[in-house]
Amino acid sequence: MAVARPIHRMTEAEYLAIERAAPFKSECFAGEMFAIAGGSAMHSLIAVNLAAELRAKLKSRPCDAFNSDLRIKIEATGLYTYPDVSVVCGPLQYVAGTNDTILNPVLLVEVLSDSTEAYDRGEKFQMYRQIPSFKEYVLASQRLPRLEHFARRSNDEWALRTVEGRDASLTLPCLEVTIDLNEVFAGVEFEPLPIRPQVQHRGSG
Repeated sequence: MAVARPIHRMTEAEYLAIERAAPFKSECFAGEMFAIAGGSAMHSLIAVNLAAELRAKLKSRPCDAFNSDLRIKIEATGLYTYPDVSVVCGPLQYVAGTNDTILNPVLLVEVLSDSTEAYDRGEKFQMYRQIPSFKEYVLASQRLPRLEHFARRSNDEWALRTVEGRDASLTLPCLEVTIDLNEVFAGVEFEPLPIRPQVQHRGSG
């Protein structure tokens, strides 16, 4: 009878050493590394636009916007990950012994894709909510100009607001700024979705 080999659970130090030398990014959870797939051109453009719009609107605030190169750790779960955009207000709080992994984002943004949408909405959001400093979560669509905004309430519940259309805007209460969807989706060409799936008739080529 074959015996399954135990999975090697790497330490955080081992993960960080591998990650810093790797040519691509990986998340780490429960001692396992998971490579992060590259996004589409539209995914990248939306993320860059969002970071730029936030940075422009935060000039008068003690907050900074960062792109997906900034790694964060969720201390409550141990997840290391790379949000598409993050905002930190005040001094950066680093994981002990590092200068490239932070603990205290206020706002996190993910650009939705077919391969990651369920994770971004579900398990990942559940883990993000365990970050004490985390107050707002934004999900950006690649299918149409739409932002979904989740805000933490005083009772630790999360309120959802959705804004849609290039002429719309979204106010972020914790940052005291308003971002314009026309800027967020500037240069983005959306592919029209079919009204219903095409059905191939029997006998057709």
